[in-house]
Amino acid sequence: MGTRRRGRELALQALYQMEVAEPGSSASARDLWRHFGEPEEAQRFAAELVEGVLEHRERIDALIVASSEHWRLSRLPQVDRNILRVATYELLGRPDVPATVAIDEAIEIAKRFGSDESSQFVNGVLDHIAASLGARAPGPP
Repeated sequence: MGTRRRGRELALQALYQMEVAEPGSSASARDLWRHFGEPEEAQRFAAELVEGVLEHRERIDALIVASSEHWRLSRLPQVDRNILRVATYELLGRPDVPATVAIDEAIEIAKRFGSDESSQFVNGVLDHIAASLGARAPGPP
């Protein structure tokens, strides 16, 4: 598994943990990553993704809501929601990551961590977001 893929997975896990942790929880994502011996480069990339998502979360969430018909953000499964947040941040704020790579990576992570339908849902939402940002033309219907 590549370093960036591992970084994306670590970012997903950190964002998920932030949503489910008790307020005031003392364990940081970086402490957990170090404890489990995650590569430093993957940790750095994950931290950049988490910081970017948190900094731009309002815009990211608005794009997700606008691109996921009939779904409120709070109703999305937490794993799917955070996969979408990481990939949407990459589409918005990481010009070094091609849109197709951000989308394909999100789909693969959804297959690993999400439900049976997650990868298709993530693909559809991210294609719509990419098209709305001019980062990728929408695929065939």
